[in-house]
Amino acid sequence: MLTYPIKFEPILKEKIWGGQKLHTLLKKESALPNIGESWEISDVDHDISIVNNGVLKGKTLKELLETYKADLIGNKNYQAFGNTFPLLIKFIDAKEDLSIQLHPNDALASKRHNSFGKTEMWYVLQAEDDARLIVGFNQEMTSEKYVKHLEAKTLPEILNFDKVKEGDSYFVEVGQIHAIGAGVMLAEIQQTSDVTYRIYDWDRVDSNGNQRELHNDLAIDAINFKSQEDFKVSYSKAENEANEMVDCPYFTCNYIEITETINKENKVDSFIIYMCVSGEVEIVTAHHTVKIKKGETVLLPAAIKTYQISSKKGRLLEVYV
Repeated sequence: MLTYPIKFEPILKEKIWGGQKLHTLLKKESALPNIGESWEISDVDHDISIVNNGVLKGKTLKELLETYKADLIGNKNYQAFGNTFPLLIKFIDAKEDLSIQLHPNDALASKRHNSFGKTEMWYVLQAEDDARLIVGFNQEMTSEKYVKHLEAKTLPEILNFDKVKEGDSYFVEVGQIHAIGAGVMLAEIQQTSDVTYRIYDWDRVDSNGNQRELHNDLAIDAINFKSQEDFKVSYSKAENEANEMVDCPYFTCNYIEITETINKENKVDSFIIYMCVSGEVEIVTAHHTVKIKKGETVLLPAAIKTYQISSKKGRLLEVYV
């Protein structure tokens, strides 16, 4: 049965900072007023993805893992993760600034939350004029200096703001302070984790006048205070081939711009996920054909070893573990 590319029903999340681009630009069906996130593939507790195409329609991702095991995710992945899918795949729309936040590493997340850590990467699909992201500090930092700015509510003064445009990509390691800015819509690839330490939320309140919870006591031990200048991902855009963007212990992500039919072979002993970030793409296996357009995501089981991808002008993120 694992002979076709599998689509899942998006899990839409209302957020205080969300907007309508996931509905208007990516065609996600929802009546929610502030759609912040579309979880495309998820194995997070209480948010397990459900298949919405083919003979497996209605099955959960967890059921697929328990039934098909290595045929779904590959031998090395099944040995490492068992019946847990290792990645969480999202589209995010920030109408307003997200909170300034960070994520714990594997050791802290396991100890405190029985969870993986949350290494992630972003690919910007659309950005308003002057839209920005926050990644890291803009100067040498110590915990003492950081706490002083946090208490004075001047944290933004020491943070690195980057103006962004479509196609920009960032790699956000655990412990790295970051925030998606207003006017940015992006694809996010991350470890399977929903653990976030919120450290500053711009002093905003919800409709009931309440501020969201902050996690500064937990965050102080998890922050990476080392200065970096390589947050932004540099990558080639050669047509009709996989251009490596990120290769880390948790996932590999390639950029593929397709203008013809290309033959693909799975040599990585892993599932392969395709996120369509522009245009429309057709994926053909031995017995099945699936089309995905901008804002759609598909999972190719590890059991599928050869296939074709066709498009006149489609752009994909190719993700595997």
